[in-house]
Amino acid sequence: MQPEIDAALAARLVRAQFPDWAGLPVRPVAQGGWDNRTFRLGGKLLIRMPSAAHYQAQVEKEQTWLPVLAPQLSLPIPMPRAQGAPGQGYPWPWSIYHWIEGEPATLQGVASLEAFATDLAAFLRELHRAGTAGAPAPGQHCFFRGGDLSIYDEETRLATKQLAHDLDTAQVLSCWEAALSSRWQEQPVWVHGDLAASNLLTQQGRLSAVLDFGCCAIGDPACDLTIAWTFFQGPSREAFRQCLPLPPATWQRARGWALWKALITLAAPTATPAEAQQAHRIIQALLGEH
Repeated sequence: MQPEIDAALAARLVRAQFPDWAGLPVRPVAQGGWDNRTFRLGGKLLIRMPSAAHYQAQVEKEQTWLPVLAPQLSLPIPMPRAQGAPGQGYPWPWSIYHWIEGEPATLQGVASLEAFATDLAAFLRELHRAGTAGAPAPGQHCFFRGGDLSIYDEETRLATKQLAHDLDTAQVLSCWEAALSSRWQEQPVWVHGDLAASNLLTQQGRLSAVLDFGCCAIGDPACDLTIAWTFFQGPSREAFRQCLPLPPATWQRARGWALWKALITLAAPTATPAEAQQAHRIIQALLGEH
């Protein structure tokens, strides 16, 4: 049975384990994410609590590696202040972080998409240069981000079959098989693993911070390039590509990552009309380039 994760539970955990912060108010964050439930703790701290058992491994990983990565990056990333233990009926480890000011990136809130794309590419170049000694390889902890895309082959083909009445399946499968035709041949590099607009903060319309490294690992950077189709378009997509000196095959695999996610979203019976519309738009953009 899943615990009910609310502000009251978060406050009880803080009082029991971190009495120095016990007097600070706890309130939900408007966009708290899916893998974790997120709460403000006073004005300068943040509580993140895994929402299911298969997200709990991300806690120790972020506690260990974010302090290592932060000095190597020019943009702020979450910094752990404390690690909490199971308790009060909550079964998993959890974290307290510094709060980072900013607003999640939106098309309306970004001053210049091309400048935003350039800034994000610069962040990824730094991430790819960060030291990897001892870093975690792809696995279940990151849902195989940075790993071999073929792990999602069966799921992708099933979704394509389910959507045969809506899509040109031959074109979809051609794009997918092209993505599976190559592997990353270089040394593994750090990948964020979930580089969605909701994990990118802005201030005054510019990229100001990168959040949520729960899916980070070292491996193939292709999974982090999907934002070229999920958020960027036209000139901004081209600016993003031009600022990342990666082989064409890596971009081909990136299309595969974006295609997989869009297909399973569109095929899901729980998809909202807005999610389905966005997934369909992404698929059309991907196929238009293939």
